[in-house]
Amino acid sequence: MSVYLQGDLRDRLHAAKNSLLKNQVVQRIWDKDHTVWSAEPTEITNRLGWLQSPEVMSGSIPEIEAFADEVKAAGFTHARLLGMGGSSLAPEVFHVTFGAREGYLGLAVLDSTDSGAVLNLARKVEPEKTLFIVSTKSGGTVETLSFLKYFYNHAVDVLGRDKGGVHFAAITDPGSSLEKMAGELNFRKIFLNDPDIGGRYSVLSYFGLAPAGLLGMDLRCLLERAKTMAEACRNPVPEDNPGAVLGAVIGELALAGRDKLTLLASPQLRHFGAWVEQLVAESTGKEGKGILPVDLEEPGTPEVYGDDRLFVYSKLAGDTSCDGHVAALKAAGHPVVELALNDLYDLGGEFFRWQFATAVACHILGVNPFDQPNVESAKMVARKMVSTYTEKGELPQPQATLTTDNLEIYTDVEVDTLQGALEVFFASALADGGPSAARSYVAIQAYLQPTTATEKALRALATKIRDKFKLATTIGFGPRFLHSTGQLHKGDAGNGLFIEITADTLEDTPIPNAPGNTESCMSFGVLKTAQALGDHQALKEAGRKVIRLHLEGEVREGLQTIIDRTCTT
Repeated sequence: MSVYLQGDLRDRLHAAKNSLLKNQVVQRIWDKDHTVWSAEPTEITNRLGWLQSPEVMSGSIPEIEAFADEVKAAGFTHARLLGMGGSSLAPEVFHVTFGAREGYLGLAVLDSTDSGAVLNLARKVEPEKTLFIVSTKSGGTVETLSFLKYFYNHAVDVLGRDKGGVHFAAITDPGSSLEKMAGELNFRKIFLNDPDIGGRYSVLSYFGLAPAGLLGMDLRCLLERAKTMAEACRNPVPEDNPGAVLGAVIGELALAGRDKLTLLASPQLRHFGAWVEQLVAESTGKEGKGILPVDLEEPGTPEVYGDDRLFVYSKLAGDTSCDGHVAALKAAGHPVVELALNDLYDLGGEFFRWQFATAVACHILGVNPFDQPNVESAKMVARKMVSTYTEKGELPQPQATLTTDNLEIYTDVEVDTLQGALEVFFASALADGGPSAARSYVAIQAYLQPTTATEKALRALATKIRDKFKLATTIGFGPRFLHSTGQLHKGDAGNGLFIEITADTLEDTPIPNAPGNTESCMSFGVLKTAQALGDHQALKEAGRKVIRLHLEGEVREGLQTIIDRTCTT
């Protein structure tokens, strides 16, 4: 690990490490002392089980491997994980980074309530050869339970009621509603996780390791790397503690205004950032504070970045693809941290390093890393809208400010064109009295089907905004980001500028009221729209600057129109 800082930032880091040593922060974290973060133990003392995960889960490897052997012998060739946030991000990293060993199960993750995404999976899946993994800590996550009900019925339609349940497995906490439901539906397997581990800290528990085992990953190697890192993170001297050093850099530089944590990585590691994004954003973004992770950003020249950036570069041995970009950033005076990985299995150590670093950074910021007080706000509004839909048969739709270019525009001021609406939005947000440009960021919230083409268009939009305003610009597909950056969006200092993009539901599909029940009171299209409207209202109630652009018709054309009309002057 190398840290490149200049001047005052170097001095601040030195002082931060001295403070950690003086206050015995490392030792107190391992002692599970809640006063590291808060005078109150609530949602701290029962959220520190991750510290022992590498050691404890080593004893569970035989169980996971035996289950993988069982489902292979039963003829399963594919696994489909149904989950959100902490339950889905780690399996996605494992799936994309490692793939499946020969003879093991191919894995895909569904974490979108977009009806197109649901139908796309349903049309491709072969229930006879597929194991569905329902993954949720609480057992009550609305998206995950909707997926369960839909795909349970899909499996029963093909396999029959007697055989449907054995094509499902669950990962949840003891005593959850999912544990009870899985038992009643005769699931093949129920993995009960340590309840003292929060969702975003659960990668090295059953939530990450059970799917990894189905891929045929070497779990012993992964956990040995994690154990090595955990032992290093026990060192009470922060200078020699890889997690404490990273946490001190992230936390102290955030206090100095470098609160846009920009993640760079070797191509084989590029999906690791999505997991880091949730961990850091949901842990730090509260009480008017926060660190914004910027993931998968298109590289730019040093001049397009503001002085609010910290770059962290995860480099795989032998890869030089980002070296030129990183060298240019250093030459321009930007702070850079480099993390070296010998091979892909070093991710086991990186998972632990980042968890420990986040805990340290939250100590420096003075926030509790294990709660998420603002996540519920959008959920509450969405639930009210669903209730209204159940009673009246329609969602409460606001009046559009303007309809033009096959778009509906929802904003606070009267405008004549899409271009004008965007100009007013950025100008008013960055003017005196609004968030300062130096600390602002833009969040593109896309309630669209997550496809390669759509993501490419959104990246083009994000790059155009960044290059024009020198603002960090992030992209999140809804409702997935609600379980990741959604906490930060509503809990930080209020510097975010939010562009919400929604679209017509061209093909919808109903959500069964219960597994095995064909009756339905709501569709996936209604659920996603309620979540989008709920988040929009929650952002407004939190005093955030937000504009909503609704695409009518073909998504690709609508996105191109937005790109063409953005930052034209």
